[in-house]
Amino acid sequence: MKENSKKISRRGFIGTTGAVAAGLTVIPSTVVSGLGHKAPSDKLNIAVVGIGGMGNSNLKAVSPTENIVALCDVDWGYSKKVFEANPGAKPYWDWRKMYDEMGKSIDAVIVATADHSHAVVAANGMTLGKHVYVQKPLTHTVYESRLLTKLAAKYKVATQMGNQGSSGEGVNLTVEWLQNGEIGEVRKVEAFTDRPIWPQGLNVPKGEWVPDTLNWDLFIGPAKMRPYNSLYTPWNWRGWWDFGTGALGDMACHILHPVFKGLKLQYPIKAQGSSTLLLTDCAPNAQMVKLVYPARVTPKKAKMTYPEVEVIWYDGGLQPAKPTGWPAGKNMNNAGGGVIFHGTKDKLICGCYGRDPWLLSGRVPVAPKTERRLPDKVTHEMDWVRACKESPESRVITKSDFSEAGPFNEMVVMGVLAVRLQGLNKELEWNGEKMEFTNINAEDKVRLTISDNFTIVDGDPRFDRPNINIDARAFAGDMIKHTYRAGFSLPPMPA
Repeated sequence: MKENSKKISRRGFIGTTGAVAAGLTVIPSTVVSGLGHKAPSDKLNIAVVGIGGMGNSNLKAVSPTENIVALCDVDWGYSKKVFEANPGAKPYWDWRKMYDEMGKSIDAVIVATADHSHAVVAANGMTLGKHVYVQKPLTHTVYESRLLTKLAAKYKVATQMGNQGSSGEGVNLTVEWLQNGEIGEVRKVEAFTDRPIWPQGLNVPKGEWVPDTLNWDLFIGPAKMRPYNSLYTPWNWRGWWDFGTGALGDMACHILHPVFKGLKLQYPIKAQGSSTLLLTDCAPNAQMVKLVYPARVTPKKAKMTYPEVEVIWYDGGLQPAKPTGWPAGKNMNNAGGGVIFHGTKDKLICGCYGRDPWLLSGRVPVAPKTERRLPDKVTHEMDWVRACKESPESRVITKSDFSEAGPFNEMVVMGVLAVRLQGLNKELEWNGEKMEFTNINAEDKVRLTISDNFTIVDGDPRFDRPNINIDARAFAGDMIKHTYRAGFSLPPMPA
C-alpha cells in the first residue's frame, strides 16, 4: 500500500532528535518464544496509532517496561512532542504502511484514533495476530463492535478497551453489591454525564486550507470525504457524527460499564431517543436515550434475579430527578457523571468510572469479593500487557476484554442510533442477533435538519432550517454497518 505524500518529510520533521529509526531491528515474539506468545520476562514490541491525545497517555503507561517500536499519526503538528519523546520508534503517517513494513516485528497495537477509524485499524491488526488495546468507545457502529468481538475470539489475541474505570475498585464493588442482592431486583437505571465539553449543535463549516502537518485524507479514513475545517480536529471531532459519537460515546463507556456488567446485560430489545435540535452532521447539545433489556436467565444459587430493565441516559446538562431521601446539598455529579440503580429494596448510586458507590439507605454492604482485583500499582494498560504475554490457553482475560467490551459497546452506539432515528416518532424494536430494527418499514422516511440558521428581522425571530427526508431503512442500515470509502476495508465477519 502506498503512503500519501506530504510536503513535510519525516526526517525533516523529527529534526535534531535523530529519531528516524531506519536501522531499527525488532525481534518478533514468535521468534523469541516459538509458541506465538511471550514469556513474562520478555518485552512486547508495541505500535501506537493515534498518539496526540489519549494515545500518548496509554503509551506512557506501557513504555517504562515495553518496547515502543512504531508511532503513527495523521497530524504531525499535534503529535510533534510525542514523536520527539520517543526517538527509537519508527514514525508513520499511515497505519496501513506501518503494518506492511513492520507487521512481522510488532506484537501489539494501541489504537487511539478518532472513533470512526478504531475498528479498521484494530480489525486488520488482529488478523495479523496482534494484541490490541483500543480506546473507548470501542467502535463507531454495532457491526464493528460485533466484528472485533468475533475476531478477538478467532485469533486468540489479548484485548482491552480503554475504559480504565473497569479496572477500578468502584466497578468491582458496584457489581458485587448488585449481585449479592443488596438492593433487590433492578427494573430501572438512570445515568448521566456532564459532557459535552466541546461544541455541539453546529452547522457544517466552510472549507479551509489543510495544514502541511496534517494528512486530511488519512484522518477522513473510511468516512465520506468532506472539506477540512479546524473545527473538526484535533479534538472537536467527538461532536461530529462522521468521526465521533458525541457525549454518549465519550462517557457512557465509563459510566454505564457497571450497569452492563452488574446486571448481566447483552442486547437491548427496544430503543428510543430525544434531543435538542438534531442536525444531519453534528451531535445535539443535549439528549436522552432509553434502552430496554429483556429478562436474563438467573444463574443457579444467584442472590439476585434479572427482570426486564430499562436504562435511561441523559447528557448535555440533564440529570435524573433526585429520589426521595437524597441528601440535601449532595451533588449527583461525581467525576463527570453518575448512575442510580433503582432496586426493590434500596437504591445504589455510583459516579463516573463506578466511583464511590453508596446506598441511599445509608447501609454499608459487606459483599463477597468475587471480582478480580489488579495488583497494587498495576494500571489498566499494564494488565493488558500482562495478558499479551500469556498463552491463550491459560490467559486471564483483562477487565475490559472484547468478549465483554464488544457487546457493551453495542449498547453505547445503540444510543446514537436511537437519537439519530428519533424522527420516526416511535419506539424502535431491535433484534440483536441479526443486528437489525424489526419495525422500520419500507415506506418509512426520517426527516433530518441540514442546518440551523437563525436571524432577527425587524425585531422578530426568523428560523431557516432546511430539511431532507430520506429512506429510514437505508439510513439505519448505514449507521449499523458503514459503507467504507475506497482504500479502507474490514476483514470478513467470522462465523
